Amino acid sequence: MTGDLQRQLGARIRELRQSRGLSQEKLAEQLGNHRTYIGAIERGERNMSVQVIEGLAEQLGVHTDDLLCSRGPHGDSE
Repeated sequence: MTGDLQRQLGARIRELRQSRGLSQEKLAEQLGNHRTYIGAIERGERNMSVQVIEGLAEQLGVHTDDLLCSRGPHGDSE
């Protein structure tokens, strides 16, 4: 279905943000964006540029491929 990757990426960003104890406000501040923008990303409503994805990965302390690949319980891709 169209938009599935966008929604999966948003859910992965939410998961990583929460696991690091960051609020949407704090992550948005670090990226120079507004909280509502982060919320829209996490809900899969925003189509992000590569630059935004790179910035999110940097702020979350992961490689970009870690954003694009969800991990199973044993660290393997689902």
